Amino acid sequence: MTPATDTAYPHLFAPLDLGFTQLRNRILMGSMHTGLEDHSRDFPKLAAYFGERAAGGAALLVTGGFSPNIAGWLAPFGSKLSWPWEVGRHRPVTAAVHAHGAKICLQLLHAGRYAYHPLQVAPSKLKAPINPFTPRALSSWGVDRQIASYARAARLAREAGYDGVEVMGSEGYLINEFIAPRTNKRSDAWGGDASKRMRFAVEIVRRIREACGPDFIIIYRLSLLDLVEDGSNWEEILLQAKAIEAAGATIINSGIGWHEARVPTIATSVPRAAFTGVTAKLRPHVNVPVVAVNRINMPDVAERVLADGHADMVSLARPLLADPHWPAKARAGKPEAINTCIACNQACLDHIFVNKRATCLVNPRAAHETELVYRPTPAPKRVAVVGAGPAGLACATVAAERGHQVTLFDAAGEIGGQFNVAKRIPGKEEFHETLRYFRHRLADTGVDVRLDTRADAATLAGFDEVVVATGILPRRVDFPGADHPMVVSYLDVLLGRVHAADKVAIIGAGGIGFDVGEFLVHEGLSPALDPARWMAEWGVDPSFSNRGALTRPQPEAPARKVWLLQRSPGKPGARLGKTTGWIHRATLKAKGVQMLGGVEYLGVDDHGLRIRVDGQEQLLDVGTVVICAGQEPQRNLAAELQAQGRSVHIIGGADVAVELDAKRAIDQGSRLAAAL
Repeated sequence: MTPATDTAYPHLFAPLDLGFTQLRNRILMGSMHTGLEDHSRDFPKLAAYFGERAAGGAALLVTGGFSPNIAGWLAPFGSKLSWPWEVGRHRPVTAAVHAHGAKICLQLLHAGRYAYHPLQVAPSKLKAPINPFTPRALSSWGVDRQIASYARAARLAREAGYDGVEVMGSEGYLINEFIAPRTNKRSDAWGGDASKRMRFAVEIVRRIREACGPDFIIIYRLSLLDLVEDGSNWEEILLQAKAIEAAGATIINSGIGWHEARVPTIATSVPRAAFTGVTAKLRPHVNVPVVAVNRINMPDVAERVLADGHADMVSLARPLLADPHWPAKARAGKPEAINTCIACNQACLDHIFVNKRATCLVNPRAAHETELVYRPTPAPKRVAVVGAGPAGLACATVAAERGHQVTLFDAAGEIGGQFNVAKRIPGKEEFHETLRYFRHRLADTGVDVRLDTRADAATLAGFDEVVVATGILPRRVDFPGADHPMVVSYLDVLLGRVHAADKVAIIGAGGIGFDVGEFLVHEGLSPALDPARWMAEWGVDPSFSNRGALTRPQPEAPARKVWLLQRSPGKPGARLGKTTGWIHRATLKAKGVQMLGGVEYLGVDDHGLRIRVDGQEQLLDVGTVVICAGQEPQRNLAAELQAQGRSVHIIGGADVAVELDAKRAIDQGSRLAAAL
């Protein structure tokens, strides 16, 4: 590697020679399904989406997954490339990327037993634990048909203008199912020992190279860590990597974890660059470039991965959702200007798993580039935004970017609102980055920021537009003893106004209740900041040698004894995020937190909290009772202005306070500012 000399990140911006072509830097935009791939009418939007990220400086972009045939659909009528008449819709996408000097590969993804439809196929008739459908086991003839489908789809991708394909061989999809003993129980030429189980993958790569020629990029996504029982061991992974290279792969990308794995891999509680060690372990054994993945979200992290020799490229998927201009900002030496991915999953993966278009909590323009446009205003206005929480910050900065004269008021001494609470939760330290980004944006767009200022109707006289983003107030509870000194608000605990006792009851098991639980059971440095401790807690083999790279979890002792209670019946946490809720539940369970639903609160006295569950009364001998029973919108200022006949815009928690929702707040603030 010859480092670049005109940047603070010389390894990150060194060109990469692939022999028949060159990449302008070491940044690969990893595959991220958005939902735009599923309908031909959305391909102009998909072209705009990829075009903006190519303009932002990424070297090589990979599309969301396209199935090579109907059986491989992720869902009925989902993204697919198998017929010549499907080629044309892709050409505007590839042209948009090439116009900005980048290259693009189409990802070929056969869902296998993860397919959410009854036509699914797999190496063996074994149902996935996350899918209600049971697959049909492929015959030997059927296996060959699937291989032919991959080669045909790759040839069509080349006709569509793609520079190559990425073969999805990880994450528990069809190819990975052939490779792992967990899912391949065959006894024919496609199953048995490791060389037979990997034959399906090797033949796919060989046939694609044969069909597409020597000057076509083939990325193979190799599962380096299955993180499931009866996954591959290191010897088998190494054997597969060498065979894939020999079959014609240009690049080997790292795959980390199956979708059914009970180890988190990309959530915010996962340490940054936690898994690059396994890519580093592979790199000396192959002669093609290897790509490190997962939780690489800032330039200093990416540069370190490359400088330390852990990889030849880094994959940024969600970070380029959050900020398509991440590469350009890094190259210019302006990391403070990057809108950092906080790995929340709330608007990307959570959306995809409920068949909604993916976007980004911190960047609502992601995958909406043609709809949410921040055009310069032809008629600048004086705009007052009251409240410097997520909604107010988004509204103020977008309005100022468009040319409005914006003044931002907040009664607190710092910006951030509820983000200043969130950043204190172990595993949510990334919110510090969001606050850093907004501080930069306020200065860069020229917003007049007035902190320690409680705005009233008189203060706001003379503004053309007033936006009320005053947030929420915690909801009070009403039961005997609710005014007892041991009963406190979640804000008292999280902001350090109260030190919780050794035994704590949390009333309310929504997102805030779980956050408070995380805060109370941890003490000191969060495992999210220490990869070794994090791997021990979740049972990841630090040598990456065991089958599936699993070992016995060793959770650290909890700092307190905690009960997490909810009034409604059912399992606490059932309404948490689709892709992260299980992580929060598993973390608290490992810390011995008792989670109870259907709780009736009888009262608090000096002995603790009295409750009734399933008709049985219990006394919890706690010293602190933390109330997380929801919030009320704080609208006093809005009411005062409306009483004077003034028009106001109400956004964020002041508009809807049900379970604090930064995704909705930032989206609402941005869209209002785009329309002012």
